Parts: sequence; structure tokens; C-alpha cells
Amino acid sequence: MRNILVFFIGILIAILPATAQAPKKLSSSEAFHALQKLNFLGSALYIAAHPDDENTRLISYLSNDVKARTGYLSITRGDGGQNLIGPELRELLGVLRTQELLAARRIDGGQQFFTRANDFGYSKHPKETLKLWDKASVLSDVVWVIRNFKPDVIINRFDHRTAGSTHGHHTSSAILSTEAFDLAGNATIYPEHLSKTATWQPRRLFFNTSWWFYGSRENFEKADKSNMLNFDTGVYYPLKGLSNNEIASLASSQHLCQGFGRLTTRGSEKEYIELLKGDLPQDENNIFDGIDTSWSRVKGGAAVGDILYAVADNFNFSDPSQHLPELLSAYTLIQKIEDPHWRLIKTGEIEDLITAVTGLYLEASADFAYSNPGNSIIVNLEALNRSNAQITLKSVKVGNSMASEKEIALAHNTKKNLEIEMLIPEDAEYSSPYWLAEKGSLGMYKVDNPDIIGSPETARKFFATFELEINGTPLHLKKAVIRRYSRPDKGELYQPFEVLPEASSRIEDKVIIFSDSSPKQIPVTIKALKDNLKGEVQLCFSEGWKVDKEVIPFEIINKGEEKTLIFTLTPPEKEDENYISPIVKIDGKELTKELISIAYDHIPTQSVLLPSEAKVVRLNIQKAGEHIGYIAGAGDKVPESLEQIGYIVHTISPSDIQEGSLDKYDAVVMGIRAYNVLPELKFKQDLLFKYVHQGGNLIVQYNTAGRWDRAYENIAPFPLKLSRDRVTNENSPVEIIAKDHALVNFPNPIEPKDFEGWVQERGLYFPSEWDPNFTPILSMNDEDETATKGSLLVSPYGKGHYIYTGLSFFRELPAGVSGAYKIFANMLSIGKDKVDSENDIKG
Repeated sequence: MRNILVFFIGILIAILPATAQAPKKLSSSEAFHALQKLNFLGSALYIAAHPDDENTRLISYLSNDVKARTGYLSITRGDGGQNLIGPELRELLGVLRTQELLAARRIDGGQQFFTRANDFGYSKHPKETLKLWDKASVLSDVVWVIRNFKPDVIINRFDHRTAGSTHGHHTSSAILSTEAFDLAGNATIYPEHLSKTATWQPRRLFFNTSWWFYGSRENFEKADKSNMLNFDTGVYYPLKGLSNNEIASLASSQHLCQGFGRLTTRGSEKEYIELLKGDLPQDENNIFDGIDTSWSRVKGGAAVGDILYAVADNFNFSDPSQHLPELLSAYTLIQKIEDPHWRLIKTGEIEDLITAVTGLYLEASADFAYSNPGNSIIVNLEALNRSNAQITLKSVKVGNSMASEKEIALAHNTKKNLEIEMLIPEDAEYSSPYWLAEKGSLGMYKVDNPDIIGSPETARKFFATFELEINGTPLHLKKAVIRRYSRPDKGELYQPFEVLPEASSRIEDKVIIFSDSSPKQIPVTIKALKDNLKGEVQLCFSEGWKVDKEVIPFEIINKGEEKTLIFTLTPPEKEDENYISPIVKIDGKELTKELISIAYDHIPTQSVLLPSEAKVVRLNIQKAGEHIGYIAGAGDKVPESLEQIGYIVHTISPSDIQEGSLDKYDAVVMGIRAYNVLPELKFKQDLLFKYVHQGGNLIVQYNTAGRWDRAYENIAPFPLKLSRDRVTNENSPVEIIAKDHALVNFPNPIEPKDFEGWVQERGLYFPSEWDPNFTPILSMNDEDETATKGSLLVSPYGKGHYIYTGLSFFRELPAGVSGAYKIFANMLSIGKDKVDSENDIKG
């Protein structure tokens, strides 16, 4: 029993949103809402595949209207998508999207969970998905979350019966949920869980259906709904001054990196859920019908309910502290409840409510946002009682450090400040997302500690424990150590307190291309994360490569300061792909991590430690032309990649495109989704086509059809129809079908080996129809599918050339895929029969 209780405490700490947002200070109406939730003992778990898949209307409705404890299990962290607000991709995008989900849950009232599955990109069928995810492991994670969260009802976002009709991740999430529903209550399944938790059998499993799954609203109107429940999720909450769908809109708008910022909506809105397993409620509007969600659900709970229901019936909104005696009595009774699951949950909820009605403010703010193992840091403590309650601060400690002052009477509205010097243990783990601590596989993250699987983020390691006595009742309240500070342009800010190594290192360019045997200078930047840092740096490299210096010593005086050291790296004569990595040596320690900060206003700042390394590629590549114009779209690193092979890339804003302004460029390239995110391009189409007609070379990378102004229906000088065709397997076979075309012969001959080593996918949103003026260059397909030929199309237009490509160069070039560089160089060189190195830009 003790092991189970310790585990639950760890999970509760992990899911509390107390890391870096401003502490929530509840108004009277919010305190009343918290009381209503305290009086509801029922749980619902929503399950889907990615961040943004969740139905925030239903999550908010269950949390705010039904008052249920509501969770969202996202099978992945969305690592395989795109980022509309910054440069983070792959693992870093997963960190960003994790925090956006947590931000959404802070608004809609839900809790957040994940599995170890890695979003490896679009998948067409669950067969592929569950192979790459390692179905047994992910299913174990789903069962683990169910056994710990203990939902009465589970709701799937997707239909497990429609394999192949939508994203393979979507269907797989429903398949896993449906199987886990039956397995979670079976003690012979994943018995290793049972030393830390217990089996659990949910009562009902639903599918969150809608007209969309039926093809049209008309079809859905005619559908048999006898096995469905429905709710009006547009309900208005007078206590909040908001409707449920307004809250849901605000929550989903936290997915900013996916472009989900949107207007709030209001008014009646129906949601339908279809029963898949379990008994059908008699009340079609009550998902918990027939389930005891009162305090009588637990032994010893009826007495708690007698107190708290009376408080709810007679709640004093003008002075909720009047209810403190009853709340303290209920608190004492809750400690005697035998059920450890509900005892722990309801203890946390009533502690928050007692804190709210007394206006009790407790804070532990470090004097800096980070420190190192073995160091100490000052933590500033604040305690304030804003009620007439008799509150005594018996003691307070941070980590293992205890404040010398004890037995402090917290008088009404009189702030008490203390300082504690907190020692960071020598063996303290560094702060970083736990699922990135070790290298995983294409489809799975590796997590050594099974206890933390499911947790949305790394639990805070340092807390201030306030031992209090409120009207004679002892309480122990914990607050995570944070950093509170202000900036003139931002105001008051909160940041997580982190434990970081003494130094980090980085090589700015993650892929370094050597287009010939000439050496290149490799800048290695060292960031001091402590004062008076001394050490040396060694650059590790592979056989065939040469470095001019074995080590370079350095000295940095101030924490936060950086110093760049230069190594000279000489490549081998033959083509080769390898990695280099710096090792920082300080006082006998070897530090090999790069510190990456992810900072946006809508999420807490994230500190991510990843291996410091760069890919080095010796590539024999030819190119024609020199100056490239680049119109940035939704964000990619193609321009930096082209600079690696010697091009001079000039960023072009649509407003810069004027008559003749493009003539100085050897080629103009559209960034990914440019037509989706740059509405002003519709005014520049004629000028772009004129540039091509007069001899220019225009390359348009992928766009998503239908997500643009209708003025973009003609994005090419000849008819071209985009589709959702894609080839998701990066190893799918590719056939060069236009073998004699210049695009696969000049200046680099393209061969089948150039399609080896691609990452995540071949490409996406290929055209499905095109004018005869276009020549398709490649044919490719995923397993068991008809070949598609629209991945790379080229057409002469006047004296120039227009190219449309859905190949995922935005992934391949930053990953250092040699063949992708050769193909892109050929696209830029089309129409040129020799390298014109004297084509300098004038003016």
C-alpha cells in the first residue's frame, strides 16, 4: 500500500501545473467552482493521437459543467509536425507542443498525459504505425495511465473500425484505447505495473463521433443514434462570464505553433458520443448516469459530503473565509478515508480551496533561474494571510534546508519574508525533458524510470514545504521553487528553477557541408552556467577527418557569458557522412550537452539539454548560379542549407517584389506553405510569372491545398491541381522516370543511391493533375499503393522554368541528406549549361 501511495504522490506532483506560470489566485466564484469539483468523485479520460486532436469543447464541458476530473491522453507529443511560430522541429517541437497542451489544460481544466510514442510523421495505416511505435510498449503505457488515473469513462477521438481511412496515428490511438479498456482490469496483463498501482476497469468506452465521420451533415441526420449520448457543449457559465465553447476556443488557441489561434465561439453546440463498450446510460445527456459520483462512493466519504454539500448550498461569495471551519473539518475527515486514490486527490483539492478562501499566498523564489549540482542558491520565501483566520507558520524548509525562524504568527494582511540558502546536491539530475534523456528509436522514446511514464513533463525537484497550523488544524503545503522577476517591457514574469551543468557547448550549424576537400573553420561556442569558469574543449571526430588542435583552453568570468573557440576541420577526399562533437572538460568533468532554451509568451520557458553535435558531410556537388532569392513561408531552414553549398541567399519579402526586382537572381525559391501564410503573394503572381517568362527559375515548395485565398487557385503559369497525395515512408522506392531530363543530369547526375538516407518521409501534398507542359521527373509510392508522379514537376515557361515540388527538402536538407542537396542544386541550375560565377548582383 505504501508503494502505491508514494507513486500517486509522485504522479500528482508531476501533473500539477505549478512550474512557471503565475500562481493562480482564485476569486470567490472560482473558489465555488473548485468546491463543486471537490464534491464530484468521477473521472473521464479522452484519448487521441496528437496535440490538437483533443476536443476541447468536450474536455471543458466535462471539467466545467459536469465537474468531472478530466484527462487527455495524447499518444504522442506531436514531434513530427511543422512549426508556424519558430525554428523548433522534431524533439524540440515535441517539447513546445507538450507545453502548449499543458497551457490548454490550464484553461479548460483538464489534466494531461502522454505515452512514449514518438510522432514519426504522417502514417497512412495503423499497421505501419503500430510497428514503428512498438505496439506492446505503447499499449502498456495506455494501460498504465488508465490504471493510475482510474477513469469511469473513456472517450476516443477517433474510430478504431476505420483503418486506412485517416492518419494511421489517429486510428491507432483508438485501437490502443479499445484494447486497453479490456486489459486494464486484468491482473495478468502487464503485472509489472501492480507493484506501484492497481488494476482498474472503466465502466464505459465511447467514440466521439460527429457528422464529419459520416461524410455529411445529411448522412449524420439520418444515422441511427440509439447508441449515442449527446450534450449541448455551448452551455453558458454565469460564474465565469464565459460559455463553454468560448473556454474551449481559448484552450485550443494555445496550439499556436500549429496555427490554431482563432476567434472564440458562442451559442448552442451539440456533441455526440457513441457507446462502444460497457452499459448505455439511461439518461442520454449524462455520461456518468448510474455511476456513484458522490462522496458516498468511498468509505468514510458520506460524513465529508454532509459538510461540503452544505457549504456549497450556502456559499458566501462576499466572504468565503466564513466556511473555513467546515473546510478544515472536512479536511481532517478526508485524511481518514481508506481509498488512497481519492484521499490523495481530494486532499490536494481541499488544500487548494482552503488556501483560496483564506487568501493565503505562499511563494518560494530563487535569486536566479538556475544553478549547478554542488552549488547553493538563495530562495526568497513569502507567506501572507489575507483573512482573519489564525494561521501559524510552524516551520518552512527548502530541500533539506530549514529556516531558522519558526512559530511565526501570520497576522492579517501582513507579509512575512524569509530567506533560505538551498544546497543543490552533487548528484542532482539536470533539468531537461525526461523523455529526451536517452536516445530512442524512430517510433519510441526511451524512458528508464517506468514510474514517470505518462507524465507530461519532468517533475520539479525542489519544493518549499510550509508547515502550517490553521485554526488549530495542521497542514503541510508544498510550493515548487521558481524564479519570479520583472522586465520593463514584460512586467512580472515567472520561470522554472532549473539545475544545469556548469557549461554547455554548441556548434551553431547542425549540418556542415564540405563541397570539396577544402578545410572549414568550426566555431564551438561555450556558455558559462557558473561564474569563473575555466576549462578546455576537445573536438571529437571520425576517421578520415582531421582537426588542427587537440584541445583549446578557455576562461569565462561571468555566468551567462559565451565564448567562441575555432577549430579547423579538414574533410576526407571521398564522400562521407559523419558527426563531430565538442567535449568541455572542467575540473575532471566531461560535459557534452547543448543547452537549448524554448521561450514563448504562452508557455513557460523550457531548458532542454541535448547532445552537442553536428553532422559533417563531404559531398562532391556541382552547381550553376550563385545568387538565390528566398521567399520565406511557414518557416524552414532551406536558406541556411543552400548557403552551406556556396549559394548566396537573399531573403525576399512579398512587398519587395516589384517590376524587374527579381531579375538579378539566378533562381527564386518559395519557402514551404508560402501561399498558405503570405496572403499578399496574391498581388505578386503576375510579377513572379513574368520573372520566369523572361528567363528566371522559380521553385515552389509544397503548399496545402484549400488552405489559402481562392486567388491562389492558379499558383503555376499552367493548370496544376494540388492534392493530399503523399509518400510517408522515407525508404519507399523511387523511380526516375525522366532519365534524360536536365533536372536529373545537370550539373549532378542523380542516381537511385541519392534517395537513400532520407528522413521522416519522401514528400507531401503532391499535385494530382497537371498541364501537359509539365514533365514529371519521379515516380514513388508507399507499400500497396499506386505510384504517384507529382512529387517533382518542371515546365518551361517563356525563357525560364517553373518547378513545383512536394519533396520534403525542408526536412532533408537540414538533416544533411546528400542526395537531396544534389537534386536541389540541379533545380536551381536548370536552364544553365555552365556555372556562371560572375553573375554578381548589381545595386
